[in-house]
Amino acid sequence: MHRLLLVLVLVIVIGPAGFAESAIRRGRDSSALIREIDRSLSRAAWFMLNRQSADGAWRSRTYGVFRDGPTITPHVLNALHFIPHGGERGKVHFKKGMRYLASLVDDKGGIKGNLNYPVLTAAGACRLLQLGEQTSENRRRHSAWLAYLRTYRLNNNLGWKPSDAEFGGWGFSIFPPRKPGVGQENRPFTESNLLATLYGILGLMSARVSTDSAEFRETLSFVKRCQNFVENPAEADPRFDDGGFFFIPGDVVQNKGGSAGKDQKGRDRFNSYGSMTADGIRALIRCGLPAEHPRVLAARKWLETNFLPASHPGTFAPNREVMREATYYYYVWAVSHAFLALKTRALQTAAGSVDWAESLSEAIIRRQRQDGSWINRYTDSREDDPLVSTPLAASALAICRLILAQPRP
Repeated sequence: MHRLLLVLVLVIVIGPAGFAESAIRRGRDSSALIREIDRSLSRAAWFMLNRQSADGAWRSRTYGVFRDGPTITPHVLNALHFIPHGGERGKVHFKKGMRYLASLVDDKGGIKGNLNYPVLTAAGACRLLQLGEQTSENRRRHSAWLAYLRTYRLNNNLGWKPSDAEFGGWGFSIFPPRKPGVGQENRPFTESNLLATLYGILGLMSARVSTDSAEFRETLSFVKRCQNFVENPAEADPRFDDGGFFFIPGDVVQNKGGSAGKDQKGRDRFNSYGSMTADGIRALIRCGLPAEHPRVLAARKWLETNFLPASHPGTFAPNREVMREATYYYYVWAVSHAFLALKTRALQTAAGSVDWAESLSEAIIRRQRQDGSWINRYTDSREDDPLVSTPLAASALAICRLILAQPRP
Protein backbone atom coordinates (compact mmCIF):
# COMPACT_ATOMS: atom_id res chain seq x y z
CA MET A 1 0.00 0.00 0.00
CA HIS A 2 2.82 2.43 0.84
CA ARG A 3 4.25 1.95 -2.66
CA LEU A 4 0.91 2.90 -4.20
CA LEU A 5 0.77 6.00 -2.03
CA LEU A 6 4.31 6.89 -3.08
CA VAL A 7 3.51 6.80 -6.79
CA LEU A 8 0.37 8.83 -6.24
CA VAL A 9 2.37 11.45 -4.36
CA LEU A 10 4.95 11.57 -7.17
CA VAL A 11 2.23 12.03 -9.77
CA ILE A 12 0.59 14.79 -7.74
CA VAL A 13 3.86 16.63 -7.05
CA ILE A 14 5.59 16.49 -10.44
CA GLY A 15 2.71 15.42 -12.69
CA PRO A 16 2.36 12.21 -14.73
CA ALA A 17 4.58 13.45 -17.55
CA GLY A 18 7.28 14.51 -15.11
CA PHE A 19 7.04 11.15 -13.37
CA ALA A 20 7.66 9.40 -16.69
CA GLU A 21 10.69 11.54 -17.41
CA SER A 22 12.19 11.08 -13.95
CA ALA A 23 11.86 7.30 -14.28
CA ILE A 24 13.80 7.35 -17.54
CA ARG A 25 16.51 9.68 -16.28
CA ARG A 26 17.42 7.17 -13.59
CA GLY A 27 18.56 4.79 -16.35
CA ARG A 28 17.78 1.64 -14.39
CA ASP A 29 19.61 -1.56 -15.24
CA SER A 30 17.23 -3.72 -17.28
CA SER A 31 18.30 -6.98 -15.61
CA ALA A 32 17.38 -5.64 -12.17
CA LEU A 33 14.03 -4.42 -13.45
CA ILE A 34 13.36 -7.75 -15.16
CA ARG A 35 13.93 -9.56 -11.87
CA GLU A 36 11.47 -7.20 -10.22
CA ILE A 37 8.95 -7.86 -13.00
CA ASP A 38 9.35 -11.63 -12.55
CA ARG A 39 8.61 -11.34 -8.85
CA SER A 40 5.55 -9.25 -9.63
CA LEU A 41 4.30 -11.67 -12.28
CA SER A 42 4.76 -14.65 -9.97
CA ARG A 43 2.63 -12.97 -7.33
CA ALA A 44 0.02 -12.08 -9.95
CA ALA A 45 -0.07 -15.65 -11.26
CA TRP A 46 -0.59 -17.08 -7.79
CA PHE A 47 -3.39 -14.62 -7.11
CA MET A 48 -5.23 -15.66 -10.26
CA LEU A 49 -4.65 -19.37 -9.67
CA ASN A 50 -6.05 -19.09 -6.15
CA ARG A 51 -9.26 -17.54 -7.53
CA GLN A 52 -10.11 -20.46 -9.83
CA SER A 53 -13.40 -22.24 -9.14
CA ALA A 54 -13.67 -25.99 -8.64
CA ASP A 55 -15.03 -26.53 -12.17
CA GLY A 56 -12.06 -24.72 -13.76
CA ALA A 57 -13.76 -21.39 -14.40
CA TRP A 58 -12.98 -17.99 -12.95
CA ARG A 59 -15.86 -16.02 -11.44
CA SER A 60 -16.01 -12.52 -10.06
CA ARG A 61 -16.67 -11.87 -6.40
CA THR A 62 -17.46 -8.23 -7.21
CA TYR A 63 -19.97 -8.12 -10.08
CA GLY A 64 -22.85 -10.49 -10.76
CA VAL A 65 -22.56 -10.16 -14.53
CA PHE A 66 -19.03 -11.60 -14.29
CA ARG A 67 -20.00 -14.62 -12.15
CA ASP A 68 -21.19 -16.85 -14.98
CA GLY A 69 -17.84 -18.44 -15.87
CA PRO A 70 -17.57 -17.82 -19.63
CA THR A 71 -17.07 -14.08 -19.18
CA ILE A 72 -13.93 -13.97 -17.03
CA THR A 73 -12.35 -17.36 -17.79
CA PRO A 74 -10.85 -16.61 -21.26
CA HIS A 75 -9.63 -13.25 -19.93
CA VAL A 76 -7.65 -14.91 -17.12
CA LEU A 77 -6.44 -17.83 -19.24
CA ASN A 78 -5.01 -15.55 -21.92
CA ALA A 79 -3.04 -13.72 -19.25
CA LEU A 80 -1.79 -16.94 -17.67
CA HIS A 81 -0.69 -18.26 -21.05
CA PHE A 82 1.70 -15.32 -21.50
CA ILE A 83 2.92 -15.18 -17.90
CA PRO A 84 3.91 -18.79 -17.13
CA HIS A 85 5.08 -17.91 -13.62
CA GLY A 86 2.86 -20.35 -11.73
CA GLY A 87 5.16 -23.38 -12.01
CA GLU A 88 3.75 -26.89 -12.27
CA ARG A 89 0.69 -25.91 -10.31
CA GLY A 90 0.02 -23.21 -12.87
CA LYS A 91 0.07 -25.73 -15.70
CA VAL A 92 -2.48 -27.89 -13.89
CA HIS A 93 -4.82 -24.96 -13.30
CA PHE A 94 -4.42 -23.75 -16.88
CA LYS A 95 -5.41 -27.15 -18.29
CA LYS A 96 -8.37 -27.23 -15.92
CA GLY A 97 -9.51 -23.85 -17.25
CA MET A 98 -9.17 -25.04 -20.83
CA ARG A 99 -11.29 -28.10 -20.02
CA TYR A 100 -13.97 -25.75 -18.72
CA LEU A 101 -13.93 -23.80 -22.00
CA ALA A 102 -14.09 -27.08 -23.90
CA SER A 103 -17.25 -28.00 -21.99
CA LEU A 104 -19.03 -24.98 -23.50
CA VAL A 105 -18.95 -26.52 -27.00
CA ASP A 106 -21.63 -29.16 -27.57
CA ASP A 107 -21.38 -32.32 -29.68
CA LYS A 108 -23.01 -30.60 -32.67
CA GLY A 109 -20.52 -27.74 -32.73
CA GLY A 110 -22.74 -25.20 -31.03
CA ILE A 111 -22.04 -23.01 -28.02
CA LYS A 112 -24.00 -23.85 -24.89
CA GLY A 113 -26.12 -21.27 -23.11
CA ASN A 114 -26.40 -17.52 -23.50
CA LEU A 115 -23.20 -15.53 -23.00
CA ASN A 116 -23.04 -12.12 -21.35
CA TYR A 117 -20.19 -10.95 -23.60
CA PRO A 118 -20.35 -13.30 -26.59
CA VAL A 119 -17.79 -11.51 -28.79
CA LEU A 120 -15.14 -11.17 -26.09
CA THR A 121 -15.62 -14.76 -24.88
CA ALA A 122 -15.60 -16.26 -28.38
CA ALA A 123 -12.56 -14.28 -29.52
CA GLY A 124 -10.69 -15.19 -26.33
CA ALA A 125 -11.50 -18.87 -26.81
CA CYS A 126 -10.39 -18.73 -30.46
CA ARG A 127 -7.08 -17.21 -29.43
CA LEU A 128 -6.43 -19.81 -26.73
CA LEU A 129 -7.29 -22.73 -28.99
CA GLN A 130 -5.05 -21.38 -31.74
CA LEU A 131 -2.15 -21.12 -29.28
CA GLY A 132 -2.74 -24.59 -27.83
CA GLU A 133 -2.16 -28.11 -29.02
CA GLN A 134 -3.57 -28.61 -32.52
CA THR A 135 -5.57 -31.80 -31.97
CA SER A 136 -8.59 -32.64 -34.10
CA GLU A 137 -10.85 -31.98 -31.10
CA ASN A 138 -9.33 -28.56 -30.46
CA ARG A 139 -9.66 -27.67 -34.13
CA ARG A 140 -13.34 -28.65 -33.94
CA ARG A 141 -13.82 -26.40 -30.92
CA HIS A 142 -11.98 -23.56 -32.61
CA SER A 143 -14.26 -23.87 -35.64
CA ALA A 144 -17.31 -23.76 -33.36
CA TRP A 145 -16.17 -20.62 -31.57
CA LEU A 146 -15.16 -18.90 -34.82
CA ALA A 147 -18.51 -19.66 -36.45
CA TYR A 148 -20.25 -18.28 -33.36
CA LEU A 149 -18.09 -15.14 -33.44
CA ARG A 150 -18.88 -14.52 -37.10
CA THR A 151 -22.63 -14.47 -36.41
CA TYR A 152 -22.13 -11.31 -34.33
CA ARG A 153 -20.44 -9.13 -36.96
CA LEU A 154 -22.71 -6.38 -38.27
CA ASN A 155 -22.85 -7.20 -41.98
CA ASN A 156 -25.30 -7.86 -44.83
CA ASN A 157 -26.42 -11.13 -43.24
CA LEU A 158 -27.89 -9.13 -40.34
CA GLY A 159 -29.38 -6.40 -42.52
CA TRP A 160 -26.59 -3.82 -42.22
CA LYS A 161 -25.41 -1.87 -45.28
CA PRO A 162 -21.99 -0.37 -46.05
CA SER A 163 -23.52 3.10 -45.66
CA ASP A 164 -24.41 2.33 -42.01
CA ALA A 165 -21.91 3.66 -39.48
CA GLU A 166 -22.10 0.34 -37.63
CA PHE A 167 -21.35 -1.81 -40.69
CA GLY A 168 -18.39 -4.19 -40.53
CA GLY A 169 -17.66 -4.23 -36.81
CA TRP A 170 -18.62 -6.11 -33.67
CA GLY A 171 -20.32 -4.86 -30.50
CA PHE A 172 -21.49 -5.94 -27.07
CA SER A 173 -24.91 -7.25 -28.05
CA ILE A 174 -25.88 -10.45 -26.26
CA PHE A 175 -27.70 -11.67 -29.38
CA PRO A 176 -26.71 -11.52 -33.09
CA PRO A 177 -27.31 -7.78 -33.73
CA ARG A 178 -29.81 -7.72 -36.56
CA LYS A 179 -30.51 -4.22 -37.87
CA PRO A 180 -33.87 -2.93 -36.59
CA GLY A 181 -36.53 -2.40 -39.22
CA VAL A 182 -38.45 0.81 -39.82
CA GLY A 183 -40.33 1.80 -36.68
CA GLN A 184 -38.43 -0.67 -34.51
CA GLU A 185 -36.31 0.44 -31.60
CA ASN A 186 -32.62 -0.35 -31.35
CA ARG A 187 -31.93 -2.97 -28.73
CA PRO A 188 -29.20 -2.18 -26.19
CA PHE A 189 -25.62 -2.30 -27.48
CA THR A 190 -26.60 -3.22 -31.03
CA GLU A 191 -23.90 -0.89 -32.41
CA SER A 192 -20.36 -1.83 -33.29
CA ASN A 193 -17.56 -0.44 -31.14
CA LEU A 194 -13.78 -0.40 -31.54
CA LEU A 195 -12.96 -2.57 -28.51
CA ALA A 196 -15.22 -5.46 -29.50
CA THR A 197 -14.12 -5.08 -33.11
CA LEU A 198 -10.46 -5.50 -32.15
CA TYR A 199 -11.40 -8.73 -30.38
CA GLY A 200 -13.30 -9.87 -33.47
CA ILE A 201 -10.22 -9.14 -35.59
CA LEU A 202 -8.05 -11.23 -33.28
CA GLY A 203 -10.57 -14.07 -33.63
CA LEU A 204 -10.28 -13.93 -37.43
CA MET A 205 -6.50 -13.83 -37.15
CA SER A 206 -6.56 -17.04 -35.11
CA ALA A 207 -7.99 -18.76 -38.20
CA ARG A 208 -5.47 -17.05 -40.50
CA VAL A 209 -8.23 -15.36 -42.50
CA SER A 210 -6.68 -13.32 -45.30
CA THR A 211 -6.67 -9.55 -44.86
CA ASP A 212 -7.74 -9.41 -48.52
CA SER A 213 -11.04 -11.09 -47.61
CA ALA A 214 -14.38 -9.29 -47.58
CA GLU A 215 -14.53 -9.82 -43.81
CA PHE A 216 -11.38 -7.83 -43.20
CA ARG A 217 -12.19 -5.14 -45.77
CA GLU A 218 -15.58 -4.55 -44.19
CA THR A 219 -14.13 -4.58 -40.70
CA LEU A 220 -11.48 -2.04 -41.72
CA SER A 221 -14.22 0.26 -42.98
CA PHE A 222 -15.66 0.39 -39.46
CA VAL A 223 -12.26 0.86 -37.80
CA LYS A 224 -11.62 3.91 -39.98
CA ARG A 225 -14.87 5.50 -38.76
CA CYS A 226 -13.46 5.52 -35.23
CA GLN A 227 -10.37 7.59 -36.13
CA ASN A 228 -10.07 11.36 -36.05
CA PHE A 229 -8.47 11.41 -39.49
CA VAL A 230 -9.36 12.30 -43.09
CA GLU A 231 -7.68 10.87 -46.16
CA ASN A 232 -7.29 14.27 -47.83
CA PRO A 233 -5.10 16.56 -45.68
CA ALA A 234 -6.72 19.61 -47.30
CA GLU A 235 -10.04 18.61 -45.71
CA ALA A 236 -8.64 18.07 -42.22
CA ASP A 237 -9.98 20.13 -39.33
CA PRO A 238 -6.98 20.67 -37.02
CA ARG A 239 -9.27 21.05 -34.01
CA PHE A 240 -10.36 17.43 -34.29
CA ASP A 241 -8.31 15.45 -36.82
CA ASP A 242 -5.35 14.59 -34.60
CA GLY A 243 -4.98 10.95 -35.70
CA GLY A 244 -6.30 9.48 -32.45
CA PHE A 245 -9.21 7.09 -32.00
CA PHE A 246 -12.45 6.96 -30.03
CA PHE A 247 -14.75 4.11 -28.99
CA ILE A 248 -17.82 4.40 -31.19
CA PRO A 249 -19.18 6.71 -33.92
CA GLY A 250 -22.20 8.83 -33.21
CA ASP A 251 -22.71 8.12 -29.50
CA VAL A 252 -21.40 10.65 -27.01
CA VAL A 253 -22.56 8.60 -24.02
CA GLN A 254 -20.46 5.53 -24.83
CA ASN A 255 -17.34 7.51 -25.78
CA LYS A 256 -15.43 7.81 -22.53
CA GLY A 257 -13.65 10.97 -23.65
CA GLY A 258 -16.95 12.65 -24.41
CA SER A 259 -17.78 15.24 -27.06
CA ALA A 260 -15.13 17.38 -28.73
CA GLY A 261 -17.72 19.65 -30.37
CA LYS A 262 -18.90 20.12 -33.95
CA ASP A 263 -16.57 20.38 -36.92
CA GLN A 264 -16.77 22.68 -39.96
CA LYS A 265 -19.45 20.47 -41.51
CA GLY A 266 -21.59 20.48 -38.38
CA ARG A 267 -20.78 16.88 -37.46
CA ASP A 268 -20.46 15.77 -33.86
CA ARG A 269 -16.86 14.86 -33.10
CA PHE A 270 -15.35 12.88 -30.23
CA ASN A 271 -12.16 13.22 -28.21
CA SER A 272 -9.20 10.95 -28.91
CA TYR A 273 -7.82 9.00 -25.97
CA GLY A 274 -5.05 6.52 -25.24
CA SER A 275 -6.69 3.09 -24.96
CA MET A 276 -8.76 3.51 -28.11
CA THR A 277 -5.85 4.92 -30.09
CA ALA A 278 -3.77 1.91 -29.06
CA ASP A 279 -6.59 -0.44 -30.07
CA GLY A 280 -7.04 1.50 -33.31
CA ILE A 281 -3.38 1.09 -34.25
CA ARG A 282 -3.56 -2.65 -33.74
CA ALA A 283 -6.82 -2.88 -35.65
CA LEU A 284 -5.38 -0.98 -38.63
CA ILE A 285 -2.27 -3.16 -38.74
CA ARG A 286 -4.16 -6.43 -38.22
CA CYS A 287 -6.54 -5.46 -41.02
CA GLY A 288 -3.57 -5.24 -43.37
CA LEU A 289 -2.45 -1.60 -43.40
CA PRO A 290 1.35 -1.23 -43.45
CA ALA A 291 3.20 0.60 -40.69
CA GLU A 292 3.95 3.48 -43.07
CA HIS A 293 0.29 4.04 -44.01
CA PRO A 294 -0.78 7.64 -43.21
CA ARG A 295 -3.50 6.42 -40.85
CA VAL A 296 -1.07 4.28 -38.88
CA LEU A 297 1.54 7.03 -38.80
CA ALA A 298 -0.99 9.60 -37.56
CA ALA A 299 -2.22 7.30 -34.79
CA ARG A 300 1.34 6.37 -33.84
CA LYS A 301 2.33 10.02 -33.58
CA TRP A 302 -0.65 10.67 -31.30
CA LEU A 303 0.12 7.67 -29.08
CA GLU A 304 3.84 8.40 -28.79
CA THR A 305 3.47 12.13 -28.20
CA ASN A 306 0.79 11.67 -25.56
CA PHE A 307 2.22 8.58 -23.86
CA LEU A 308 2.03 8.53 -20.08
CA PRO A 309 2.91 5.54 -17.87
CA ALA A 310 0.95 6.46 -14.75
CA SER A 311 -2.21 7.98 -16.21
CA HIS A 312 -4.53 7.41 -19.16
CA PRO A 313 -3.71 10.13 -21.75
CA GLY A 314 -6.14 11.98 -23.96
CA THR A 315 -8.78 14.64 -23.78
CA PHE A 316 -11.67 13.88 -21.45
CA ALA A 317 -14.59 16.27 -21.19
CA PRO A 318 -14.88 17.82 -17.71
CA ASN A 319 -17.84 15.60 -16.86
CA ARG A 320 -15.87 12.53 -18.05
CA GLU A 321 -12.57 13.20 -16.30
CA VAL A 322 -13.18 10.33 -13.88
CA MET A 323 -12.99 7.94 -16.84
CA ARG A 324 -9.31 8.78 -17.31
CA GLU A 325 -8.26 6.80 -14.25
CA ALA A 326 -11.22 4.41 -14.27
CA THR A 327 -9.85 2.86 -17.48
CA TYR A 328 -6.15 2.84 -16.52
CA TYR A 329 -5.59 -0.93 -16.61
CA TYR A 330 -7.24 -1.37 -19.98
CA TYR A 331 -5.02 1.47 -21.21
CA VAL A 332 -1.75 -0.17 -20.08
CA TRP A 333 -2.87 -3.45 -21.67
CA ALA A 334 -3.75 -1.73 -24.94
CA VAL A 335 -0.73 0.56 -25.19
CA SER A 336 1.78 -2.22 -24.47
CA HIS A 337 0.24 -4.35 -27.22
CA ALA A 338 0.26 -1.38 -29.62
CA PHE A 339 3.94 -0.58 -29.11
CA LEU A 340 4.75 -4.28 -29.45
CA ALA A 341 2.91 -4.34 -32.78
CA LEU A 342 4.77 -1.19 -33.87
CA LYS A 343 8.10 -2.77 -32.86
CA THR A 344 9.18 0.37 -31.06
CA ARG A 345 10.86 1.07 -27.73
CA ALA A 346 12.14 4.65 -27.50
CA LEU A 347 9.41 7.28 -27.80
CA GLN A 348 9.58 11.00 -28.43
CA THR A 349 6.90 12.29 -26.09
CA ALA A 350 5.87 15.70 -24.84
CA ALA A 351 8.14 15.00 -21.85
CA GLY A 352 11.14 14.09 -24.01
CA SER A 353 12.69 10.73 -24.90
CA VAL A 354 11.09 7.83 -23.03
CA ASP A 355 11.74 4.10 -22.83
CA TRP A 356 8.09 3.13 -22.63
CA ALA A 357 8.65 -0.45 -21.41
CA GLU A 358 10.78 0.72 -18.50
CA SER A 359 8.53 3.53 -17.37
CA LEU A 360 5.31 1.56 -17.84
CA SER A 361 6.54 -1.50 -15.97
CA GLU A 362 7.64 0.64 -13.02
CA ALA A 363 4.27 2.37 -12.89
CA ILE A 364 2.39 -0.93 -12.99
CA ILE A 365 4.53 -2.61 -10.33
CA ARG A 366 4.03 0.29 -7.95
CA ARG A 367 0.27 -0.25 -8.07
CA GLN A 368 0.34 -3.97 -7.26
CA ARG A 369 -1.28 -5.01 -3.99
CA GLN A 370 0.24 -7.28 -1.39
CA ASP A 371 -1.84 -10.26 -2.50
CA GLY A 372 -0.49 -9.97 -6.06
CA SER A 373 -3.58 -8.35 -7.56
CA TRP A 374 -4.31 -4.97 -9.08
CA ILE A 375 -7.49 -3.04 -8.27
CA ASN A 376 -8.61 0.32 -9.59
CA ARG A 377 -10.05 2.58 -6.91
CA TYR A 378 -12.53 3.89 -9.48
CA THR A 379 -15.59 1.76 -10.23
CA ASP A 380 -16.89 3.27 -13.48
CA SER A 381 -15.30 0.65 -15.77
CA ARG A 382 -15.42 -2.22 -13.25
CA GLU A 383 -11.66 -2.23 -12.90
CA ASP A 384 -12.23 -2.36 -9.15
CA ASP A 385 -12.72 -6.09 -9.77
CA PRO A 386 -9.28 -7.74 -9.41
CA LEU A 387 -10.19 -10.41 -11.95
CA VAL A 388 -10.69 -7.62 -14.49
CA SER A 389 -7.61 -5.53 -13.65
CA THR A 390 -5.06 -8.20 -12.72
CA PRO A 391 -5.01 -10.02 -16.08
CA LEU A 392 -4.73 -6.66 -17.87
CA ALA A 393 -1.88 -5.38 -15.70
CA ALA A 394 -0.01 -8.69 -15.72
CA SER A 395 -0.27 -9.04 -19.51
CA ALA A 396 1.07 -5.50 -19.98
CA LEU A 397 3.91 -6.25 -17.59
CA ALA A 398 4.79 -9.44 -19.49
CA ILE A 399 5.05 -7.44 -22.71
CA CYS A 400 7.29 -4.90 -20.98
CA ARG A 401 9.52 -7.76 -19.86
CA LEU A 402 9.74 -9.09 -23.41
CA ILE A 403 10.85 -5.66 -24.68
CA LEU A 404 13.31 -5.08 -21.84
CA ALA A 405 14.98 -8.45 -22.44
CA GLN A 406 15.89 -7.41 -25.98
CA PRO A 407 19.17 -5.56 -26.70
CA ARG A 408 18.77 -1.81 -26.89
CA PRO A 409 18.72 -0.55 -30.48
